[in-house]
Amino acid sequence: MVASQETLDKLEDIGLNMYERKIYSALLGRGVSTAGELSEMTNVPRSRAYDVLESLAEKGFVVIKSSKPMEYVSIPPEQAIENIKKQHEKDLEEKLDKLEDFKSSEAVEELEGLYDQGVELVDPAEMSGSLKGNHQIHQHMGTMFQDAEKSIKIMTSEKGLNDIYENHSDLLKEAKEEGVNVRVLAPVTDENQEAFQSLSDVAEIRHVGDLEEKLEEVNESPDGRFAIIDDEALTMAMTHDEVHATQDTAFWSKSDHMADNMLSPMFHMLWEHAERPEGPSGPEME
Repeated sequence: MVASQETLDKLEDIGLNMYERKIYSALLGRGVSTAGELSEMTNVPRSRAYDVLESLAEKGFVVIKSSKPMEYVSIPPEQAIENIKKQHEKDLEEKLDKLEDFKSSEAVEELEGLYDQGVELVDPAEMSGSLKGNHQIHQHMGTMFQDAEKSIKIMTSEKGLNDIYENHSDLLKEAKEEGVNVRVLAPVTDENQEAFQSLSDVAEIRHVGDLEEKLEEVNESPDGRFAIIDDEALTMAMTHDEVHATQDTAFWSKSDHMADNMLSPMFHMLWEHAERPEGPSGPEME
């Protein structure tokens, strides 16, 4: 007997291929079985059944008995999950160690030199492009924050402040410790109090919710998301918060003209008219 399709799909999520899923679920129903018997039960080719069972044994789902014919014993599901979890943790630790070793190697210095050489040949205005998907956007912003030497200016939305907190609080902390001036403009509400309280330790945050009352030339508070780094580079969202994370789109550029002469003056104007949230819940919380 083979498990339901829904259960087989769940086994796929944890890394078992189609043949492994079928044979493991069939073996669970028998406890002990041979490759030939499992092949007949699951319609997995007999020539493949041995390789599949060997793979399941390596992953911690099956134990191989020393018998003739060779028999296989199923590992209880909870124990099998712990086995593959430990294997993934070990693999991840090994990969992280390799990345750390590579990061501190002369090879990275050589690659950095090639990058610097290439950048010198490119007009900064040409260093621009689009970012698609929330993950790619935050990945690029993280790189920008790591490169900051003087200032980080962020304007974001209510939800955006939570995103900054969840994705970049450690990087902003490191930037502050390196002497970078970090400032954030955002609506501060009950919905992002945790983010506000935490980020206040690494950045000066000002509330933009009531700017329409202070600026006669605007009818409503500004609503946008962008980050300016050292007045030389920027990332600017092109979509609203409501879009799906995979459809979130942003524009990035290393144009100091756009960063210093266009967005920075607007940021400073809004900053001067914004207010610093007061109290544990910020201004006028609802």
